[in-house]
Amino acid sequence: MRSILFDSPVSRAGYLYATLVGLVWGSVWSTGRVERRGGLVVFRGMPAWAFGRGGSCVGGCYLTDQNVTDRILKHEAVHKRQWQRYGMVFPLLYLVAGRNPLRNRFEIEAGLDRGGYLAQGEHR
Repeated sequence: MRSILFDSPVSRAGYLYATLVGLVWGSVWSTGRVERRGGLVVFRGMPAWAFGRGGSCVGGCYLTDQNVTDRILKHEAVHKRQWQRYGMVFPLLYLVAGRNPLRNRFEIEAGLDRGGYLAQGEHR
């Protein structure tokens, strides 16, 4: 079952669909610069209600207001890879992993420090 869902043509199709959704959502709501950085299409100037926390990765798109440091983009690039691996199952897996980023395995994998979840100098 895992080989059908994860890192498969099915997950790739889900990733591409999520990327399309991200492109449409970002195109509709972004009022800032749109650029390609670190393998992501970055939409700036998004209204705060249009993304979660400091920004959200949807497929290959990163939706945010102005949270675009190199550290954050490296963190979000890991989420992009998670979308590629899990496809449309990823949002469900993320939800089950919990909203606390310090315990969410996907946030931990992406790097809590790069994601801004740890105090300066703190490591986990």
